[in-house]
Amino acid sequence: MKSMKTLTAAGAMVLFSTVAMAQSGLPASQTANGVEYVSGGFGEDGAQAFKQAEASWPLSMVFAEDAGGGSRPYVAEVRVVIKDASGNVRMEVPSAGPYFLARLEPGAYTVEATYLGKTQTQKVTVGQGETRRHTFAWKTGEVAR
Repeated sequence: MKSMKTLTAAGAMVLFSTVAMAQSGLPASQTANGVEYVSGGFGEDGAQAFKQAEASWPLSMVFAEDAGGGSRPYVAEVRVVIKDASGNVRMEVPSAGPYFLARLEPGAYTVEATYLGKTQTQKVTVGQGETRRHTFAWKTGEVAR
């Protein structure tokens, strides 16, 4: 009986978490290699949901194309590879939208973001209880179409 109550309580927590995510406007989070992440954010409502949520995620990334003249249209289908300080791949996933949030443990990482065949690399240090925001922008002439 006790295990049934525990199971029911665990199920309720998962359901509450899923409902809270849906109400926040974020897509459901996913897990890759033990790292929780969420990606998306097209449209004004989607972008706003990610901006509001990013403070509770250790790593926040934004992907855009630099079209010149201050124009930065958002992009998706960015291949994201995150490696730890030893060079081990912690996750390798496609971004479903211009915003990408990851729940990484504190430490040093290298992020490789590839959009239309062009890779950008940034060093990232994730601290305890803080959010690091990184922007990747590809110049229109850099990417192969």
